Amino acid sequence: MAASLDYTNVYRAPYGFPTWQDAGLPVTSYQADHTPLTHEPIGPGPLHGWALLLTLATIFLGGMALNLTPCVYPLVPITVSYFGGRDEQENESLLGHGMLYIVGLALTNSILGVVAALTGGMLGALLQSPTVLISVAGLLTVFATSLFGLWELRLPSGLTRIASKNHAGYFGTFFMGLTLGVVAAPCLGPFVLGLLTWVASMGSPWIGFLIFFTLSLGLGLPLFALAVFSGKIVNLPKSGEWMLWVRKVMGWALIGMAAHFIRPLLPESIEVTLLASVALCAGIHLGWIDKAKSSFKVFSFVKTAIGTGAIILAIILMGTWIIQGPSVAWHTYSAELLTQAKAEGKPVILDFSATWCTPCRELDEITFRDPTIVQRSAQDFIMIKIDLTIAGNAPNEQLVRDYGVRGVPTIVFIDAQGKERDDLRLVDFLAPDEFLKRMDDLN
Repeated sequence: MAASLDYTNVYRAPYGFPTWQDAGLPVTSYQADHTPLTHEPIGPGPLHGWALLLTLATIFLGGMALNLTPCVYPLVPITVSYFGGRDEQENESLLGHGMLYIVGLALTNSILGVVAALTGGMLGALLQSPTVLISVAGLLTVFATSLFGLWELRLPSGLTRIASKNHAGYFGTFFMGLTLGVVAAPCLGPFVLGLLTWVASMGSPWIGFLIFFTLSLGLGLPLFALAVFSGKIVNLPKSGEWMLWVRKVMGWALIGMAAHFIRPLLPESIEVTLLASVALCAGIHLGWIDKAKSSFKVFSFVKTAIGTGAIILAIILMGTWIIQGPSVAWHTYSAELLTQAKAEGKPVILDFSATWCTPCRELDEITFRDPTIVQRSAQDFIMIKIDLTIAGNAPNEQLVRDYGVRGVPTIVFIDAQGKERDDLRLVDFLAPDEFLKRMDDLN
């Protein structure tokens, strides 16, 4: 029952393989007699709902934190001076200048996000290679060491001089915002490059635009406030060691991204341990090992709060993994196993999944850990998982063709007579109660 795979207009999920959820399009799979079986579109893109809102909120706060890095913070007095000088000029709107300032900044970064996302198809395909995944994680780690102060990212002096040049009028304000990223590149560069890599792996232009537009709002909002209220601002925190500490926070964010990229290569236990270790080390380093101080008292509170929060996150990650119940016992696919199941009169459930697939992980963490499903699957079913995380596995690719799998997750239900029940085929997350109904129908 082989069928050719057509990925046309199906945009790729992280690491390249298209998913039903990411496609957002009607997708056709094939029944045992080669006739098409059309499935309804499912869900919008790789980030949606609360996951998207939480991501954007985090990106916004990250953008605001970038204002406290050594390369951006010196722009604060420049901004106050630039806009404060306009306060008494006639026929010029300070609010209008502030809006142009932030729009210029948002336009530059948002274009970067869209370009990165449009190249995501190529990058997504490459990111199924273990070598590429390890290389990307290594690159992010190198960028992180820049933020830790081990080396400096420097732009050509001519480019920096052009970006820093003062222009008059509304165009000058717009140009100033447009080139802010160039002036601040030594601090922003490593973090933004890491974010670009992550956006490219999702392959969605609108999400790429949204993420970098949100980052720009976070970065530009404090400067916008300074622009509008520049005449009323008297005291600002003085620069010092605390700004280097903020850079290190961004460095640990890149280390977290690096850990995220190599997750598909790791067993679940190692994956959780790695993420928890990153959070734990970040918390201890930022909260207590780093001796940065500041003249304003709130800094010590923020420093301790960030460190404590990271340690709590590490404990939650490890604790959640430790207390979760047993999972379904999966077998590795073999033709002999299917023959044995048919001889014993047992139905078979095939789970085509990948570690980068969000609905797949939801199935593993929720549905396939439900006690009733675990018990029923051990007694009455043969459960087989086909892991499509990494490309290049010839037997798995042949199974993809044989079963007409067009994306992950795809769960195939085979009855006791060895025939697929196409009406039960599952292409998205399903809650335990509903999944049990399909098991009952199959058995």
